[in-house]
Amino acid sequence: MLNQENFIQRMYKIMEHYNLSAATFSDEINVQRSSISHLLSGRNKPSLEFVLKIVDHYEEVTLDWLLYGRNSFPTSQKNNAKDQEEKIISSPTQNRKDTALLIDKSQKKTTPSEIERIVVFYQNGTFKEYS
Repeated sequence: MLNQENFIQRMYKIMEHYNLSAATFSDEINVQRSSISHLLSGRNKPSLEFVLKIVDHYEEVTLDWLLYGRNSFPTSQKNNAKDQEEKIISSPTQNRKDTALLIDKSQKKTTPSEIERIVVFYQNGTFKEYS
């Protein structure tokens, strides 16, 4: 049986690990902000759909850990050289499978004035361009 208090603590741990506010967390997993608020306050219990959205969006979160606290979080330690060189930044309102911007950390750091444009491509064939 799911211990709701422990589940809430694990949600806080996810938000802390990814440095997310409750609002940003809800946007990333595509649920209403009120759903997060009701869960964190203990008013509601998580639905299966809610739990699966978290597990699908965050590859380091396992179903076993989220529901029962088994194993560990994060599941993969980002200590190898490749992970230090690259970081995936997802749009807060899109699933990381939909769109991602890959940044190579081995290159020099850029300032906003050096960035010419950013293009975000979506699975439905549309895109947004920011200059």
